[in-house]
Order: sequence, then structure tokens, then C-alpha cells
Amino acid sequence: MEERLFNNNSIIEWLQYFSEKTDVDLEHVKILDITRKNKNLIPACEAHRCVLVFTEAGNKDIFYKMYNAGLGECKVIYNEGSSPTGPIKENMLRDMIDRGINASAGMLVLNPNARSTVKFGMDNSALAKGSVKYVGSEIRAIILSKMQIEEGKNICVISGESIVVESGILNGEGAIIAVEYNGNDRHLLEENVERFGLNNVTIVDHVDEESFKGLAVPDITMLVASASMEQEIETLLKLNPHMEFVVYTLDFVLAASMIEYCKKICISDPEIIQVSVSKVTSRHNYDRQPAPWIISFKAGE
Repeated sequence: MEERLFNNNSIIEWLQYFSEKTDVDLEHVKILDITRKNKNLIPACEAHRCVLVFTEAGNKDIFYKMYNAGLGECKVIYNEGSSPTGPIKENMLRDMIDRGINASAGMLVLNPNARSTVKFGMDNSALAKGSVKYVGSEIRAIILSKMQIEEGKNICVISGESIVVESGILNGEGAIIAVEYNGNDRHLLEENVERFGLNNVTIVDHVDEESFKGLAVPDITMLVASASMEQEIETLLKLNPHMEFVVYTLDFVLAASMIEYCKKICISDPEIIQVSVSKVTSRHNYDRQPAPWIISFKAGE
């Protein structure tokens, strides 16, 4: 069993401590141990009104990063030291940005502005600007729905930077493997990963068995169709013969050819849809966005 800094007994002790020292209703508290791998603090605090966070000593800029993410109005309830004893303290997060974590301990983060709905199809203006032309938020929402994002699902995304970001936010319990061949695109994705506090994203520069060695085996892969698509699918099927795939392309000929390609790799009945989004601008002009084809299928069926 994995050795953990905070085990079940210590978590119960901290819950008991905060229950006795505060009037916070702990019935719906989100417990988050960020000393463990792949745990995302900022998305959890954005989505929950009450998060019990377990941290280790030495995290010097934790509150600064949370403040930069727009969580300054959160209240932090904590104590001094590494055990659930002694007097309780309360501060607004905006007043703690120059503080770090001096001892491994638990703290409550209360967010009165936590959203009550899933953050799905975020606006492109929230993402870092750079070399990548992000897919429209409406089309991204459809892609994510086809991927059936759920807690604990391991995901691979090839050349889909904004999909990586939203997958990482939506799936805090699973691993996200992002494949970016282009160095500039990798740097932009790294900036987005830092901006959204995503600790569950691993970025690699190639699809082969060596690049994926030691990483979580994906349950589903979303990829932008390219000349290397067949090689990518072949490699991923070696890792997981029951892999699910969602393919994005603007090429009708390629979309139509996917039926025969799926037959070749013993997959029947891929779902092939086209998505079209049109908008009316503030000047009453008709703005039609590119209409991609989205192909989804599962191997081993």
C-alpha cells in the first residue's frame, strides 16, 4: 500500500478538530490531500464551497498562486503546527499571499463564490495567448462530452492544448498525458498548466512506448488527425487494447475513410459527426466557424 503522509486516522483527527473549533458544516466537505500525486488544489477550491486541504511543509507560494487564480475572497481556517491541536486562526486568502506552509498540516478553504455547475467549454479568453489557435469553446464542449470525462479516467490528448486544460480541471483524480510535438506549443501548454494549477498533467513530445514508459495507461485518447495518426493509434492500442478514441479533423475525405480504417483494426461502427457553429457578431454579421468532423470509437468491441 502507498505510504501516505496523511492516513485515515490523521484525516479523521483533523475533521474532528475543525468540527469542534468551527461552525462549518463538514457534511459536504471536499477532502484533498495535495501531498499525493496528481491532486489539483485550485480547480477543487473553485468548484467546492468547503475544501479540507492537506499540505506538506515547504510550499512557499501556495496562497500567491491561489490569489492569482482569483481565489482571494476565500477564507482560510488553520492552526499553527502540524497537529490538530491548539487555537484556530482565520484569514482571508488575499491577506496571506506572502505566506507559505511551514508545517505539514490540514486547513479549511471556504469559497463563497464556488460555482455550482461544472466548468465545461471554458471561454478561450481564459487561456494563455501564443502560437496555438484554440478550438472554439462550443466545439470543445462537444469533444469533451464525447470523451465522457469522469473522475479517475486516464486520458491522452495529442495536439489538443485546450482539451488538456479542461480535462485536467474536470478530472482531478485521473492522469492526463499531453503529447505536443512542437516546442512552442509545449511551452504554451506548460504556461496553461501553471496558470490553472494542474498537477495531473504530464507533457511528452512523442507517441512511442519509450515516451509512455512509467506513465498511467490511458483509458481514452483524443487526437487531432495528422499524417502520424495511424502510428499513434497503433502504439496506443499496444498499451490498452480496449482504448477509446475521439478524433478531430476538418478533412471530409479523412473522416469518410475512418470507416474502412476502423474495419482494418477490427473496430466496427465508428460514430462520425460534423459540428457547425455560427455566430451573429455585434455588427450583425454572420460569422461561421470551421465545421470539424468528430469521430469516436472503442477498440476491443
